Amino acid sequence: MKKLATTFMQSFKSIFCLLFTVCTLCFSCKSEKKETPKETLPTELNAENSSKSLVYAKKFSVEKTGDITVVTVFSPWPDAEKDFKYALIPREKAAAITLDRTAYDAIVLTPIERVIVTSTTHIPTLEMLGVEHTLVGFPQTNYISSEKTRALIDAGKVKDIGQNEQINIELLIDLQPELVIGFSINNSNPTYKTIQKANIPVVYNGDWTEGTPLGRAEWIHFFAPFFQKEAKATEVFSKIEKNYLEAKQLAKKATTKPTILAGAMYKDIWYLPAGESFQAQYLIDANADYIWADSEGTGSLSLSIESVLDKAADADIWIGPGRFKTYEDMKQASRYYAEFAPYKHKKIYSTANTVGKTGGTMYYELAPTRPDIVLKDIIKAIHPEILPNYQPFFFKPLL
Repeated sequence: MKKLATTFMQSFKSIFCLLFTVCTLCFSCKSEKKETPKETLPTELNAENSSKSLVYAKKFSVEKTGDITVVTVFSPWPDAEKDFKYALIPREKAAAITLDRTAYDAIVLTPIERVIVTSTTHIPTLEMLGVEHTLVGFPQTNYISSEKTRALIDAGKVKDIGQNEQINIELLIDLQPELVIGFSINNSNPTYKTIQKANIPVVYNGDWTEGTPLGRAEWIHFFAPFFQKEAKATEVFSKIEKNYLEAKQLAKKATTKPTILAGAMYKDIWYLPAGESFQAQYLIDANADYIWADSEGTGSLSLSIESVLDKAADADIWIGPGRFKTYEDMKQASRYYAEFAPYKHKKIYSTANTVGKTGGTMYYELAPTRPDIVLKDIIKAIHPEILPNYQPFFFKPLL
């Protein structure tokens, strides 16, 4: 979510991020009076302690029996043919517990003290749990934007271990991680299998397969048991949930419902969110009239420019125009963009201008864990009168 290169993951990630950017409504948070976000990654939250089981996430479960916590991932990638089950055992009680290793895909001693994660979307979660100091390696560290984790990289505490498909296995083993948290598009990643042969547990994170914004954010409860930070996860997610639901209720006060265009073209094909996608859910919760809200599917639609012009030439607002940072960039890319009303009236909002120190788009790193910020950004773009003093963090007017 967020949650996540070149080669295996770069080829996947370049396509995934492109489609995600192209059809994305990408987002994050802070608050009027104190709701206005600063130009830093807002991963810190203050919230009351509370406990609560999973409500929104559908693709994993956490069950505790005695001293053993079992984390089951149902869908680490679309159409996965099996569940992945991981047994977590407190380090100090490991000698007294015997498990059938064939019943689990990995057995992990907790709390983890040295971890490697493989997607930038995992970074904010580590920071929210207060365990970023356990990170010892990451593939292509230049993609990380968080100032807190960048400081660890600059201090030499987090090593660059290469590209996701071509991880430097020798360096990874030298780092002595107790756990590698990976993500994949299928079950044929040879790199992860090599890591497992070195007796290093690998667990799959599938937050990106969730269908709702809060479902993606709730994957903080997937990470928490590995660090024995369940109470902290509940505290953090409860605050995010509260912020999101309050913003959703606030949006209902709007007296207008602008029509929304989304996405952009890639090689003459226009990609935009399908009506059942989590991106479309943001627009619904922001009280907007998304033109393709009735379309089926949880991914993206692939449309011709003619069909998009036919339906959305007179749209009120354009959210998420892909990688574009300026109106001039769009004009240079395609003359068709200038035919849409939001282009003519300067009503386009993009995440491309919110970048980290090394040039990474902050949205890809932080938005999956902070849907409350994303929703407020969209509400500000669509219903500015609802949040008059709010300064958007991700979605900003195109330059």
